[in-house]
Amino acid sequence: MTASVVAEATEVTRVIPHRFPVLLVDQVTEVVTGHHLSARKAVSANEPCYGHLGPDQPASELEYPSMLLVESWGQAAVLLAAWDHPTSDVRSGRIDLAGAIERVRFLRPVRPGSVLEHRVRMVRAVGDTAILAGETLVGGETVMEIGHFVVALRPVADLVPGGTVSTGTDGGR
Repeated sequence: MTASVVAEATEVTRVIPHRFPVLLVDQVTEVVTGHHLSARKAVSANEPCYGHLGPDQPASELEYPSMLLVESWGQAAVLLAAWDHPTSDVRSGRIDLAGAIERVRFLRPVRPGSVLEHRVRMVRAVGDTAILAGETLVGGETVMEIGHFVVALRPVADLVPGGTVSTGTDGGR
């Protein structure tokens, strides 16, 4: 059974502030607010992490970096935590902070050409902090498990003097 698409990357960017090249979620296929979310990310040989390869080094033979696999799943987790309270601009509003991650298990390598299916479950939410768990599958086979991931949603004003973040284009003002 094919899951319908709830949100493409352009809609995802209305919920989280990530943009190319750090946006690592292509689609949200299912979301039940406060309960679970499923998202997809296609791993391509054109990923920036393979940009250093020469013509004699095909990306298809290399593993997708585990830190990017975790980051992609983490973005799906933040999507679940923030779905009802989107913040696409980190200069105002709220910032999503990863607080902790534990019991991460990598079960098999991921290579270009794979489509990641991230499954995220809400374990517990208390105020603006959420504990999430889940796994990533490729072709129905689990490739990574996450025991717990903590995300806190904090107002920018609580974290940055003046309540806004400089984009670097205003001369530091």
